[in-house]
Amino acid sequence: MTTTTEIITVDKEDGQSISVAGNNYRIIISGKQTGDSYAVIDMIVPPGGGPGPHAHKNIQEMFYVVKGEVEFKREGGSYQAKEGDFVNIPLGGAVHSFKNKSKENAHLLCTVVPAGLDAFFEEIGKPIEAGTFLPPTVMSQEELDKVKSLAEKYGQQLFPPDFLD
Repeated sequence: MTTTTEIITVDKEDGQSISVAGNNYRIIISGKQTGDSYAVIDMIVPPGGGPGPHAHKNIQEMFYVVKGEVEFKREGGSYQAKEGDFVNIPLGGAVHSFKNKSKENAHLLCTVVPAGLDAFFEEIGKPIEAGTFLPPTVMSQEELDKVKSLAEKYGQQLFPPDFLD
């Protein structure tokens, strides 16, 4: 892992915007910019949006709820995170998911240490204009297998949608 002493500045329009399963993610700071030490992802999650159950053993993931609310699920319970709340998914592979169960968009700021999820999102997502939402699509078995393979490439394990119910 390399580090840099260069100060990075990012304007509010900068960063790559991508659609991932109907969610709008903007990679504010990528692993390419930080020597893979971390990445910061701005997430707009529409009503009903959010990832299914998954785990990543070697990545710590932290969420700050800028606006709105999302339900974070984990084995053994759930937490309704609201504006101003913080959720930390530690290293070790805890299975988790989140979903926006409200009628408004939720806005999350996600930091991952080390980077890696940003590259995964870039590979599975579709480039979009900032603020654009593409509806989630029903994936074929071939597409699901590809996403699962890419998830494993980036150190993630995917679980069935009802795993945390």
